Amino acid sequence: MAIEDDVTVVGGGIAGMTVALAAAREGADVRVLSHKDSTLRSASGLVDVLGYPPESANADRGESDSTRDGPLADPFDAIPDLPESHPYRTVGVEGVREALDLFDGVVGDRYRGGHTDRNALVPTHGGSVKPTARYPASAAAGLASDDRNALLVGFESVTDFDAPLAADHLESAGVPFAARGATISFPGDFRVDAKITRFADALDGDERVAVEGDGYTTELPVREALAETVKPHLRGEERVGFPALLGQHNTAEICEALEAELGAAVFEVPMGPPSLPGMRLEGALVSACRDAGVRFTTGNPVVDYETDGGAGSGTASDEIAAVRVERNGAAIPFHADQFVLATGGLVGKGIDSDREGVAEPIFDCHVPHSGDRYDWFADEAFGDHPFARFGVETDDDLRALDRGGDAEFSNLRAAGAVLGGYDFAAEKSGAGVSLATGVAAGRSAAREVTR
Repeated sequence: MAIEDDVTVVGGGIAGMTVALAAAREGADVRVLSHKDSTLRSASGLVDVLGYPPESANADRGESDSTRDGPLADPFDAIPDLPESHPYRTVGVEGVREALDLFDGVVGDRYRGGHTDRNALVPTHGGSVKPTARYPASAAAGLASDDRNALLVGFESVTDFDAPLAADHLESAGVPFAARGATISFPGDFRVDAKITRFADALDGDERVAVEGDGYTTELPVREALAETVKPHLRGEERVGFPALLGQHNTAEICEALEAELGAAVFEVPMGPPSLPGMRLEGALVSACRDAGVRFTTGNPVVDYETDGGAGSGTASDEIAAVRVERNGAAIPFHADQFVLATGGLVGKGIDSDREGVAEPIFDCHVPHSGDRYDWFADEAFGDHPFARFGVETDDDLRALDRGGDAEFSNLRAAGAVLGGYDFAAEKSGAGVSLATGVAAGRSAAREVTR
């Protein structure tokens, strides 16, 4: 029996789930096909719109790279000056705003930043300061614009967060507060190689843990035990930052409990993978999608497609009839009226490259690039590398374009990091582009089948 939907989304990251949610809310029957876990599990959980202008935009205006020294205060002011190839120019400022409205509705009071157009400056685990448009409520007390002194607390077994080093870097960056770092043992008898999810689970359940005293051992709830371990390191600081492991489900409750014990504001410092804020965001998006009726088929890759003429036989005028998912050696077709490609960029394997060139591996969409591989890179290690902007080109309705500038398929759109024309890492724009193009592509695809 053939599986058929109105809209099929290929990719289950932030872009794919945003596409699905936007399309479902327009009344479409939507399915998400996802091979692996979402990349949100490796993301910081911060939602950037635009932190820095791209170097190409500065060059177009005749400005030097020195204009990139400071972060953008208002990302919306900068969008109209971006290069024409940038995805934000396709969706426009209002498209970005609509996407953030959808995001704010999904996450509710779990995120902050919706009250202003201005970027917030959030300290990271490396001691840098990141401009971002939306940030978890658990990070709110840690903003770099706050002048209250801060103690950063690291744990001996969480080696990705060196609290004293991060504090030194923050002070070197010129933040308006004094920062110190302390490294402690997480209370209780946890394995030396315990994952941060184990600590988070213990805090969620407020498990009782053994605490050593002067010649005695007692048991305390882990939240109280953690606060008691931190107290000797406080020197009047008004806020305390922990690596982002304060629970997977009860983070607000844990922060409140620690604040009550410590007499100071508590905040989380965003971390690298595995990222609990990213997992929390993934959970919120999945829940919203399921509430909207989105179906998920996960664990197997999309490997091919069909048109009316057969498998992989598309021409510029063809429509896609189905995509094929590899399952136990068989290729299972999933039919739909509209398709959206949201498989990620070079990191997520949505764009592939070898010595022969650069390609989009499922639909063989055109990816503009130089035939000379030496043109893919800049001379400087941290230069303006062309490969960072590799991706699929689209029209104004986010339909993927072929080499001649026509739609590859009339019912295929693209969203998120698979798009070309921007460097999300340098600009700090990854989540924003995924949200904005996801909403636009999802709504457009749904309107094709519901009108």
